[in-house]
Amino acid sequence: MGKLDDNKEEYMQEDIAALSHEITYHKYLLNNGQVRSFFKKLSLPEYLALYIVEETERENAIYSGKTYLKDIADKLQRPIHEISKMAKVLQERGLVVWSHDGDGSEGTYVTITESGRKMLTEQREVLKEYYGRVIKSYGRDNLMQLLQLMKQLETVMSAETEGIEEAKA
Repeated sequence: MGKLDDNKEEYMQEDIAALSHEITYHKYLLNNGQVRSFFKKLSLPEYLALYIVEETERENAIYSGKTYLKDIADKLQRPIHEISKMAKVLQERGLVVWSHDGDGSEGTYVTITESGRKMLTEQREVLKEYYGRVIKSYGRDNLMQLLQLMKQLETVMSAETEGIEEAKA
């Protein structure tokens, strides 16, 4: 390799390092930023879990309102034991009913209670008010484009993570 090729490679590595930092930084800001302050009665993961339960109930009447913990874990990309802990807390607070099919080996599931539905609606209204202003300022088209690009990035990042996991095994 010549000196020019070495400089190009060094520049590319520096660029990758800078972009890696920017992705990590902005993901941190989105996850831990100001939005967390809008969650008073529910944590962000609890809100998302309740939203998934309500969405599953609405879209899949065939399941009779059941949302399996495995489905929540898959959507939130969290281990099932974390979702089980969360389900226990949500049940203790009266926001879901946690049950199982058969002897439990066929799957455990939650259904949302009226209290859970009410708290989810209250939280949704707080977020709608905030994000309504954000969308108005940022622009709906810009947000739609950004979300599409983020989904593409998340898909690529997940595939890369899976590749690393498989290489370790």
